Amino acid sequence: MKWTDINDLAVELSEAHPEVDPLRINFVDLMNWVLALPDFEDDSRHCGEKILEAIQQAWIDERA
Repeated sequence: MKWTDINDLAVELSEAHPEVDPLRINFVDLMNWVLALPDFEDDSRHCGEKILEAIQQAWIDERA
């Protein structure tokens, strides 16, 4: 997966961290958790605030 795989990342994060409320996650933790996903294969330098916001929103939508 890459940073642009927003929905896939949200599903993986939801499964990896079911106890976490995505409304309360900070972007530093979110970025580190994405980087730690086993199928993630992208450079951390390609990440920005807009991508993290999109991942967070997709994660919120995934839990709804």
